[in-house]
Amino acid sequence: MSKRFLWILLVLASATAQTVTSPSQKVKLNFELDAQGVPTYSVSYQVYNVIDPSHLGLKLKSAEGLVSGFSIEKTETRTFDETWHPVLGEQSDIRNHFNELKVTLFQKSSQRKMNLVFRVFDEGIAFRYEFPKQPNLNYFVIADELTQFKLVADHKAFWIPGDFDSNEYPYIESPISGIDTQKVDLNNGIGMKSISGRNVVQSPLMMKSPDGLYLNIFEAAVVNYPVMHLDVDTKNYVLTSHLVPNAIGDKAYLQTPCETPWRTVMMSTDARDIVSSKMIFNLNEPSKIDDTSWIKPMKYVGVWWEMHVGKSTWDYAGSQNAQNALDAKLVPSGKHGATTENVKRYIDFAAKHGFDGVLVEGWNTGWEDWFGNWKEDVFDFTTPYPDFDLKAVNDYARLKNVKMIMHHETSGSVGNYERHLDRAFNLMQQYGYGAVKTGYVGRIIPRGEMHDGQAMVKHYNFVAQRAADYKIMVNSHESSRPTGYNRTFPNYIAAEAARGNEFNAWSIGNPPMHETILPFTRLLGGPMDYTPGIFEIKMSHYDPKKNEQVHTTLAKQLALYVTMYSPLQMAADLPENYEKHLDAFQFIKDVAADWKDSRYLEAEPGDYLTVARLDKKSDRWFLGAITDENARDTQIKLDFLAPGKKYKATLYTDGPTADWKENPMSYQIKTMEVTAKSLIKLHLAKGGGAAVSFEPIN
Repeated sequence: MSKRFLWILLVLASATAQTVTSPSQKVKLNFELDAQGVPTYSVSYQVYNVIDPSHLGLKLKSAEGLVSGFSIEKTETRTFDETWHPVLGEQSDIRNHFNELKVTLFQKSSQRKMNLVFRVFDEGIAFRYEFPKQPNLNYFVIADELTQFKLVADHKAFWIPGDFDSNEYPYIESPISGIDTQKVDLNNGIGMKSISGRNVVQSPLMMKSPDGLYLNIFEAAVVNYPVMHLDVDTKNYVLTSHLVPNAIGDKAYLQTPCETPWRTVMMSTDARDIVSSKMIFNLNEPSKIDDTSWIKPMKYVGVWWEMHVGKSTWDYAGSQNAQNALDAKLVPSGKHGATTENVKRYIDFAAKHGFDGVLVEGWNTGWEDWFGNWKEDVFDFTTPYPDFDLKAVNDYARLKNVKMIMHHETSGSVGNYERHLDRAFNLMQQYGYGAVKTGYVGRIIPRGEMHDGQAMVKHYNFVAQRAADYKIMVNSHESSRPTGYNRTFPNYIAAEAARGNEFNAWSIGNPPMHETILPFTRLLGGPMDYTPGIFEIKMSHYDPKKNEQVHTTLAKQLALYVTMYSPLQMAADLPENYEKHLDAFQFIKDVAADWKDSRYLEAEPGDYLTVARLDKKSDRWFLGAITDENARDTQIKLDFLAPGKKYKATLYTDGPTADWKENPMSYQIKTMEVTAKSLIKLHLAKGGGAAVSFEPIN
């Protein structure tokens, strides 16, 4: 056969529609160009149509868009199969197995090339746009991304409104046709910018079809690009990519060769496949840190919750002395939390109960004038308040073998933070701080930029990269939601990036279903610092006039240490509240934060979740089970335990009269001997949960 004939066959093949399937053949993706040369794709799962033919393309600023008029120049396929080992994670081994189709498109009118790369996994599909180096496309500006997801029915959806500056909202459950973001009260979150006149929701978007198929639309490896929200056509069930603009309305600045983030669609008839998927991480680059020995899981306590409940303050002088603070004439208010004496109390508690670290918020000057003033240089990240002796605290922590965790609140002034970053990290290195909690409360400075825009995405990633140079782990709060980047920089150990437990202290709180949804949405992209472990449930304990409360039972707070994965786990309540319930506190002391294996035993978004995990450093298993506002009875098979071994099971469950609203602090503890053949019955109260530890009996 001649080379000429082979080339002709290739051209003929490339002119037809292309199909790629997953390794198990369950998932199928079809790609083709329509009559106008517009790229389209569709997806099916077993007997289900998942995505009807949907358009792909990009609008460019001041140039012809990459939208239509394409022809297929060539196609390439490959199969990839590897097993990699995360530094920290839900399991010690992750398999990355997919079939790939790469389509090179040529636009005759502009003489430009664009690649579409499709990867098909057993749990879903991913695709992205790639732009090779070429004469007619060098530096360019994205005006809009036209990626569509045409759904086939009016699915039930779990969504939060499109807000370029905040993802701290409770989830709303409704059909696609019922999404109305214009009626969402932004005061229920920390909302700062809604999209007027349009139904825009944030990704990831978790859905369930009328015939029982679970779907999730998300993205992976957002590195040099804005966050993707989704425009919703509520009549035709079409979702379209909505990129977050910068201060002048541009979406992204790119230079070839480059690529966009992956757009992902997960699917299964079993919700457990969605919540356990590692597809997002598999789509990110491997670790760029050679020596990861310093990246370790941490359980910590901190001077934090006492500010949220009103016992103390972040600021030293108090708001009534704000003008004196501006003049550097600080007059102590008497309620400052981050004092040397108080921090030593937390260090003593951490050392006594075996915790790794202590976080201190409010230690540095600037808190009197930080929020809402849109000031550029409030904090310097190196100057402590007069009542916080940085060296004395550090020396005391070292004596007690406790690590200190630094706090850097930027108040949205990212330019100021980047100017101080090396000095701040040098200070941390000098005093042995191994981790930093960053914060981005308020509007972003430079003015007009937003939390989810390209510039801020680059900033969050830059902080993690720079921190790695100093061997510092990063836990970001108020950032854009993670998309698996902690595979590439595993020192990016955790993030908040959703509505955390703190909202229960001073707002309408998080509804009981909230924690059953987050593992299907926010946690698909990376570990979450949810700050569980609140034992004093009702805020009237601190002030009789308060009616706020945590919307869970105490037992559910224990279960969250298993169901809400993070290698950075906080025992968030006050030491004195734990001292009153040392029997329940034992579970927080025992539970691991890094895992060899994880099994999702039961799952239904918005309703319930049961997870079992195996400690990476021992043979101990831990189980967490949670429910929504409805009580639930369940029976759990223990076949995840090692066969032939006996275990002591310690069950921390809701009491007989427990109820998240009426009697949230009722719990009971019992022990029993079990094996892999055993069954345990659990009753979960309304808004309740159960936590179980399994210790091998020698």
